Amino acid sequence: MSETKSTAQAPITIKKYANRRLYNTATSSYVTLDHLAQMVKEGTDFVVYDAKSGEDITRSVLTQIIVEEESKGGQNLLPIGFLRQLIGFYGDSLGGLVPRYLEHSMQSFATNEQQMRAVMEKALDGLFPFNQIEEMGKQNMAFFESAMKMFTPNFFQLGEDGLPRMPAAPGLEELQAQMVALQQQIISLTKKK
Repeated sequence: MSETKSTAQAPITIKKYANRRLYNTATSSYVTLDHLAQMVKEGTDFVVYDAKSGEDITRSVLTQIIVEEESKGGQNLLPIGFLRQLIGFYGDSLGGLVPRYLEHSMQSFATNEQQMRAVMEKALDGLFPFNQIEEMGKQNMAFFESAMKMFTPNFFQLGEDGLPRMPAAPGLEELQAQMVALQQQIISLTKKK
């Protein structure tokens, strides 16, 4: 990804109208979500405002772009398991840590992007770089795991798939056994009637 232009200029203002049309105030022209996606890829910073209310809706428009990109069928960057876990964190007490964790993950990935590109270029010469990429991934996950342990010591764990998991609650198996016993008692009581 190229360096963002936001360091040199103020972000471009995009207005979204009630008819769902997007208007680029810098070029005085209507744009599509595809245009905005291209602006992101070029490193052009922009903010999107609802034309009527003036509310900043940049987050929802960027989310729309992601949904459209995922639905195109070519390259899916968001695995189903990740999406399920992300949804599970909404409203959760640990949900506040997720944005920082994801942001650090993406920053680390971007930092290693050039190294990964070089490895992939070598792959075109007939070499398979998967061991090097896998090693970089392991190093990144070890870094993130140690960072998350600072926020929640002895609480954060990574699952076999490398994604964060909540540790099992103590006595969970005992509670499940008690629930089964209660269900059996209810069944036997209803059969006696």
